[in-house]
Amino acid sequence: MQTHFFPSRTMAFYMARLFLVRTFAVLAALVLVLQALDLLGESDKILAVAGNDNGDLWRYVSMRTPQIIQRFLPFSVLLGTLITMITLNQNSEVISMKASGLSAHQVLAPLILASLGVAALAFAFNDGIVSRSTATLNRWQKVDYAAIPMDSRIQSDIWVRDGNNLIGVGSVEGKGPATRLTDIVIYSRTDGTLQTITRAHTGRPTGDRWLFTDVTQFDVGEGRLKKIGTARLAKGVTSDQFTLASVDPAGLSFLALWRAIDDLEAAGRPTQSLKAALCHKISGPLSTLLMPLLAAVAAFGVARSGRLFVRAVVGMALGFAYFVADNFGLAMGDLGIYPPLLAAWGPFLLFLLIGEYVLIKTEE
Repeated sequence: MQTHFFPSRTMAFYMARLFLVRTFAVLAALVLVLQALDLLGESDKILAVAGNDNGDLWRYVSMRTPQIIQRFLPFSVLLGTLITMITLNQNSEVISMKASGLSAHQVLAPLILASLGVAALAFAFNDGIVSRSTATLNRWQKVDYAAIPMDSRIQSDIWVRDGNNLIGVGSVEGKGPATRLTDIVIYSRTDGTLQTITRAHTGRPTGDRWLFTDVTQFDVGEGRLKKIGTARLAKGVTSDQFTLASVDPAGLSFLALWRAIDDLEAAGRPTQSLKAALCHKISGPLSTLLMPLLAAVAAFGVARSGRLFVRAVVGMALGFAYFVADNFGLAMGDLGIYPPLLAAWGPFLLFLLIGEYVLIKTEE
């Protein structure tokens, strides 16, 4: 059945199947090779920790593989499209479709629709699996692959500045009045000179200060250590300074990052880089839509001449250029140089226009 925009149903399913099989075959090969290389570099660090064994290596693989899939899925779509188009060209199928009156956009329609499905799958995968595995892996790597608390609500190794003083916390649990600190150290300084080092086992907010237990204080000038017991210290330091001190957008789902940004804004903290990361959680998966467009340069024009290889190289170069521009935009967003929408969506829209231009020119 011929539709207004797509080729026949049979041809559409045929092209989509070719595209998806090649895309996921490329992805599987990339993940296998890159995961093996990555494991070679990390296995010594993991096994060097007392108590770790081969089971911990598989644990690492289970958390690292989703990250590799997330990073290289758009690249796999690009290569999958190129291989599909080259295969169709070699069999003169693109020529036949164009001879039947189909435009370049109609020929690409099945691939773009299939890539939209891949984008939806990628968003769900990134949001539900990659964010959790990234958060757990980051916490594990922070303690050099030693044992970590598996409760995701517990943050570890947090540092907060209190005027000239510096407060370090081993772990933070809860939020607001229910915040609990463990393994606290406070470096008190005057005019840049360290005066005292105060340590405490636990801490909780009480009024405008924090109530610390098992407190000891070392006077640097006198070289004397004294036990205090309990003490109310850190006046004016709020709980959100600890609970919001370390927000890793890669380790949060879309909605969790949205809520974290709201909390930070309510606390008067900067959120520009996090907003860029939030937008990229959508624009990143949607980049799969661009890949058939950028790779289409290999399919149209002088299809069966010696220029086909050159066209394939150009399509791949356009895809690589997009990845470079995308990473550059995110870096500028992190630095606050680009506004969040431009950092996340600028490269996408730019290469969408480039892809359309190239597609139109190849039809001339």
